Amino acid sequence: MKKLTKFTLLTLITCSLLGCYNKEKLREHIQKEYDESRATNKAKGDFCYFLGSVKLPYTDEPVLESDTQWASWNKGKLAKTLPLFAELGLLSQTPVEGQSGIYRYDLTDLGREYWHQFIDNRWKKPFYNSSFCYGPKKIVKVKDITEKTYESGLYRKNQTNVDVKIDYQVLDTPDWALNNQDKLNALYTVKVKLPGKNYPETVTFIKGDDGELYHEPLAYLLMKPRSTE
Repeated sequence: MKKLTKFTLLTLITCSLLGCYNKEKLREHIQKEYDESRATNKAKGDFCYFLGSVKLPYTDEPVLESDTQWASWNKGKLAKTLPLFAELGLLSQTPVEGQSGIYRYDLTDLGREYWHQFIDNRWKKPFYNSSFCYGPKKIVKVKDITEKTYESGLYRKNQTNVDVKIDYQVLDTPDWALNNQDKLNALYTVKVKLPGKNYPETVTFIKGDDGELYHEPLAYLLMKPRSTE
């Protein structure tokens, strides 16, 4: 079961027992959660383009018949993501002498600014989950709040969900994303976020028997490339 975070602001608790909610306190809380998550994860923003599992510097590796399904999948992703971000200036791409079509990749200064890597050591061989992240969220307002009770919820029976609909904007979308929207949008299912535009989102809280609200930790959106199949 995923860990839930407790929202304990007294003004919200008091209001929730009366059947209403403090929208401004909710907005402030959601903003704080995103800000703290970025700081904890050391991510540049809340939108991360997933490259694959890769430890840089990296040299192209052909898909082999002996590869596991995962290894074949990962190499296929890297064959698409690495050349794109080299074209965008976040990676260097150096031909390997004597090997036609094989390149060596590494971070550029620009790439280091947006680089994010989570190393998963739960397995015999570590997975270097690598991304380029941009765009901190600015929560503009809470638009609407609705409640619905489910007989069989994710965490408990007769679970009451409190759906908080918000508008957010994305700060500091970099030029490498703005100037290459078509290429990024073609490879990734989530479109480049534009500055000054409001985007909708729903954050779901769980109402406890104590009248307090709980929610799963808020984190960056990991945007994966489209399937290579």
